[in-house]
Amino acid sequence: MRTNLRRKMAKKRKLVKKSRGRKKPCVYAVGRRKKAIARVRLFKGKEKTLVNDQPIEKYFPGEVAKVIYFKPFQVTQTEGKYYATIRVEGSGKKGQLGAVIHGLARALDKENPELHHQVLKKNKLLTRDSRMKERRKPGLAQKARAKKQSPKR
Repeated sequence: MRTNLRRKMAKKRKLVKKSRGRKKPCVYAVGRRKKAIARVRLFKGKEKTLVNDQPIEKYFPGEVAKVIYFKPFQVTQTEGKYYATIRVEGSGKKGQLGAVIHGLARALDKENPELHHQVLKKNKLLTRDSRMKERRKPGLAQKARAKKQSPKR
């Protein structure tokens, strides 16, 4: 019984390995913001940009977000020339959006540094926003900067 199960599992593993085909050449970059980390793969072409296997418009809905995540492409005048697949985790939606922008900007910079580096740097898209949530200090109250209540007299 067990050997039969092992054979089935081995067949499944082989099928998974065989289904992986030749991949397109891409540029890898990592973007970070707060606790969010975005791993970006940038491809040449005109396909949809995906974030965690969803279209970017669905993952980050709204017009404001759309303006923000297209900024690296808009600034470098590469709209429609590239698309990306992005894995993002950690933090909230705003932090993840910041990480995605940082990752896209770094990927575009790696793709063609002579053309894109100065423009991206001037628009502050290559700078990692280092602001993080302040940690809670032991011995004080519940929050990072809260103090214990002192007696009046």
